[in-house]
Amino acid sequence: MLDIKFVRENAELVQQKSLEKGYQVDVAAVLELDQKFHSLLNKSEVLRRERNELSDKAKNAKPAEADIARGREIKNELAEIEPVLKETEASFLAAFKLIPNMPTDDVLVGASEDENQVVKEGGKKPEFSFPPKNHWQIGEARGWIDKERATKVTGTRFAYLKGDLVKLEWAIMRFAMDQLTNEEVLKKLISENNLNVSNKPFVPVLPPLMIRTELYDAMDRLEPRDERYKIEGEELWLQGSAEHVLGSMHADEIFDESEMPVRYVGFATSFRREAGSYGKDMEGIIRLHQFNKMEMESFSVPEKGLDEHLLLVAIQEHLLKELGLPYHVVMKCTADIGKPNARGVDMDVWLPGQDKYRETHTADYMTDYQSRRLNTRVRREDGTIQLIHTNDATALSERPLIAILENNQREDGTVVVPEVLRPYMNGQEII
Repeated sequence: MLDIKFVRENAELVQQKSLEKGYQVDVAAVLELDQKFHSLLNKSEVLRRERNELSDKAKNAKPAEADIARGREIKNELAEIEPVLKETEASFLAAFKLIPNMPTDDVLVGASEDENQVVKEGGKKPEFSFPPKNHWQIGEARGWIDKERATKVTGTRFAYLKGDLVKLEWAIMRFAMDQLTNEEVLKKLISENNLNVSNKPFVPVLPPLMIRTELYDAMDRLEPRDERYKIEGEELWLQGSAEHVLGSMHADEIFDESEMPVRYVGFATSFRREAGSYGKDMEGIIRLHQFNKMEMESFSVPEKGLDEHLLLVAIQEHLLKELGLPYHVVMKCTADIGKPNARGVDMDVWLPGQDKYRETHTADYMTDYQSRRLNTRVRREDGTIQLIHTNDATALSERPLIAILENNQREDGTVVVPEVLRPYMNGQEII
């Protein structure tokens, strides 16, 4: 969430920026609740101090009747105030949490994702001497994708992946892991993009696949809840992406500045209901309830947060270039960046079987919006303590796997393995 002091001092700006992001919040009402809460809190604290003074006085001498009477009055007043105080605090927090993060100055104002802007194009679309097939046509014909049996076992939007497609998926994940843990690769990308950040490598993580309600909410990734899977009878949820359990792992901790940045690359099988996508992408494996994904997470000092974001974007572009996939870099507008995000960039990859670009990567910069509720901080060299800035971004998932199938297909239904992946497949060139 935002700093309440910032909201108090910039109420009109916060209202305007919230509306630009598509959030119908009432900042004035939030500040009224804030004022009411602090007024009640101050009154209760005054009464408690007076009660303590009377109690100390009674320890040294027999209390006077007036003091006894006043003690009863204080007790009754607190009994009236405290429930209202508690209710007001809950109302304030509920309303305050609805205010989104403020977009950075370079985020385009837009009413929907249709107003996102392609800012760069990379790679070259393949040319075919035959009508290109969709990835599911290729996969089903080769026995690599079996949704019929998955539907029998689990219901719709699940799939069995088999054979060479599984080997190819593990190859792209291992490739990404090697790139992200290589200081020389990061050093080169930092230099090419003129970024003021460390070339410290990412630490590989296999995180838990569940997250407590409190921390999911603090990450501001729990909503909309109908997109999430809750464990019955438990305050636990299946995570929807590895950053949910990576970004929350340092809640209530203080880093030393010498440790920064802290970078993780986590692999997780993730789960989403896809409740808002009824009838969309029912064929293939683009929009499943269960999918594998490798995610980058970064914790940094505030002044390095934006450059960390730009580094993650550069890494995504580097991975797509290495895989030989045609792509667009997309600057997301205010309506599409998301509630906790200050800035968002997507990578859309060309899918010839669908004759369109589809999103395969996203990079999110949250400033200190998440760390404020997570209470994740850094002790600076001068001893001061600040909230850290957080970033997360897709490394690789099953969507680039889809793009490899469609862009590298041959007329006989086989697929050419990208050159950078062949060492991870024992030199196999064709699947």
